Amino acid sequence: MMTSFEPQFPTPEDYIIGITKMIWEDRQISSLHRFYSPDIPVRSPASIVVGNQGVIAATMATLAEFPDRTLFAEDVIWSEDSDGGFLSSHRILSTATHANSGAYGAATGKRLVYRIIADCAARANVIHDEWLIRDAGAIVRQMGWDAKTFAADQIAREGGAEACVRPFTPALDIQGPYRGTGNAHPTGQRYAEILTRIMAADFAVIPNAYDRACEIELPGGLTGNGPAAADLFWLGLRAAFPSAIFAIHHTIGRTDADCPPRAALRWSLTGKHDGWGSFGAPTGADIHVMGISHAEFGPRGLKREFILIDETAIWKQILLKTG
Repeated sequence: MMTSFEPQFPTPEDYIIGITKMIWEDRQISSLHRFYSPDIPVRSPASIVVGNQGVIAATMATLAEFPDRTLFAEDVIWSEDSDGGFLSSHRILSTATHANSGAYGAATGKRLVYRIIADCAARANVIHDEWLIRDAGAIVRQMGWDAKTFAADQIAREGGAEACVRPFTPALDIQGPYRGTGNAHPTGQRYAEILTRIMAADFAVIPNAYDRACEIELPGGLTGNGPAAADLFWLGLRAAFPSAIFAIHHTIGRTDADCPPRAALRWSLTGKHDGWGSFGAPTGADIHVMGISHAEFGPRGLKREFILIDETAIWKQILLKTG
């Protein structure tokens, strides 16, 4: 495990937390040449970027818009691969001030708090594949937008429906070097079974599998408490896309010292916006929802859940259909 990594990074947690701070807060942006492969694919709901040059450009643009951004590591849930590397699911709580104009529009001066989860595959001291979701819904709400209005404004700012950046879909994806699907730890399998049942419309699993005192961290920067909060979110999402195909792409479970049993899942919904739910009247738009979620379990079931999707990217797909 962890072969050919620099000695200052003895564990996957040290590596992921360490290089994140170096790049973003210590301003060693050029270290992306050292830590990211030249042809890395980085997928987010908003787009796909290929190559560390694109990552460097995006990092500089983000820091120009949010110059005081901090990235606090809440957790790193990881699994080994077969060649001395690993995939880490890194959950971050970020703070930032929207001090300058940029991708999120004219500067608002708003102070923001939002989450990101980044799934990064690393080997021999280099990240070579990545999937990343930031809670854009939380960002824009704190700036005074709703997610739908922001998506419409973004389409206009990017030159209209024909010219704008396309949200990520499987049709745009490229096969990166990482082909793992996680590990077989029972906590990961437990969470995968819960989510699979939910997506199969078996919502009765929620009061049985969730602790009555559970805390649910939801897209949009919202927090819910109790199984009813989980039911409200998952039902609203699934009802919006009832015929969409649900898939789990990566499953990790871990039991570590000083931590509860926990899991990380990367999943998706792909299909049509053909139902009434969290995204308004059905439009028939083709949609792809990229999701990453973390769960922590206690003696009475699922105790804490962290769910990330990008509501603005979903609305952008809907609006590109409806105009």
